[in-house]
Amino acid sequence: MTFLSQLDWRFATKLFDASKTVPEEQFRKILHAIHMAPTSFGLQPFHVFIVRDEDVKQKISQAAFGQPQPKDAPVTLVFCADSDISAKINAYIETASGGDAAIKESMSSLRDMVNQGIGSASEEQRFAWAAKQAYIALGFGMAACAELGIDSCPMEGFNPQVVDETLRLPTHLRSIALLSIGFRAAEPTRKKVRLTDTELFS
Repeated sequence: MTFLSQLDWRFATKLFDASKTVPEEQFRKILHAIHMAPTSFGLQPFHVFIVRDEDVKQKISQAAFGQPQPKDAPVTLVFCADSDISAKINAYIETASGGDAAIKESMSSLRDMVNQGIGSASEEQRFAWAAKQAYIALGFGMAACAELGIDSCPMEGFNPQVVDETLRLPTHLRSIALLSIGFRAAEPTRKKVRLTDTELFS
């Protein structure tokens, strides 16, 4: 099976087989794909919580208006946007420089550009920007699931305030999307519907 054929195979799985778990080796590959997703300036302004605890899964399912995916899937990833851009650029420069003072100094213009641009925006603007970056990583995670023959379901239909409280998030983090991962309990009953190429591309 090719990657593109696996994209035809995948669908937003609504019902997961709660008896099946995702092999750890495959799960780590999914996380690696998320880790390698491109982001603006390479800052990765988000955090991904790995939820396996049954009580937490139940609470997230309730926050998702009773949808079963978070509680039935063996694992759900919670993607959170991070508005603390200053901390992100500092961490990026520290890692990229290997702690070398001269290299860090040479990267000061990058720090200034980020802090004066994104970093000086309002908190809501920073969250919106960070969420866009997180969605790129979400897409990479879904693509990795498809390539590995693992089912997934992305979700925005949940109360983020409840999820944030459940995970005890600091104020600079906000949940923006869920990705439940596992194996389908049944094959899809409806054909996948998409716009035609001529409608979508020009």
